[in-house]
Amino acid sequence: AVPLELTNLGFDPKQIEIIRKCLAMPYGLFYITGPTGSGKSTSLYAAVCESIDPKKNVLTVEDPVEYKIEGLNQVAVKSDIGLTYATTLKAFLRQDPDVIMVGETRDLETASICVRAALTGHFVLSTLHTNDAASAITRLMDIGVPNYLLTPSLVLLQAQRLARKLCPKCKEPYEPTPDRHGGIEFKSDLIYQAKGCDECNGTGYKGRVVIAEVLPINDSIRSLISRNATAGEIKDQARKDGMATIFESGIRLVNEGITSFDEVCRVSVDF
Repeated sequence: AVPLELTNLGFDPKQIEIIRKCLAMPYGLFYITGPTGSGKSTSLYAAVCESIDPKKNVLTVEDPVEYKIEGLNQVAVKSDIGLTYATTLKAFLRQDPDVIMVGETRDLETASICVRAALTGHFVLSTLHTNDAASAITRLMDIGVPNYLLTPSLVLLQAQRLARKLCPKCKEPYEPTPDRHGGIEFKSDLIYQAKGCDECNGTGYKGRVVIAEVLPINDSIRSLISRNATAGEIKDQARKDGMATIFESGIRLVNEGITSFDEVCRVSVDF
């Protein structure tokens, strides 16, 4: 199992700094988003583990509980006896929590309680299924959360994919050329591709790494949310504000020799 620490997952140091700054806030809503199998649960646990503190009441509702972690009060959803995300969250709010982790936001009822909790002084972390960070905003509005509640509650959105790491034993260096890589320029004179050996069962890859985009909700993004901007407009503004997209974060890992260009293209939504 991957150690549940943000620094072990593949995030850029700047991204970790943004995530930690948001996790230090007393209240707000933080969504991690991506398709099934993109490592959302692991990132969610890594983030909530940063919040563990003897002075804090940290509650989680999960389906199922994937990791048992000391310092968290964890509850598993049992829909057959009426213990849903929504009913558990309502019970949580009576227990004066500081931080609440919700395994997944599946419907309007759960989303509404998450927003309400964030607006009443709690820090809430959860996951959604969308392709990129900006689409999380439009997804929440599509399921019925009004923009005037999202504007004051959202503090951070993180979209991610899992890419395979190149096998350190057999990865092959080569000189990147613009025609092979769609005109992309690399910071490194040599980047690496998969080869395959006994160590990696001939695949050329061993282990996985998170490729993420991290979108802090600043005033410019809030004003776009308040006027029902499209996900494309929100993403454009986030990039102007300095956000690296999933693809751009992947290229950083290619420059560092951690993964291959082909792998970044396979998992990325931008290219």
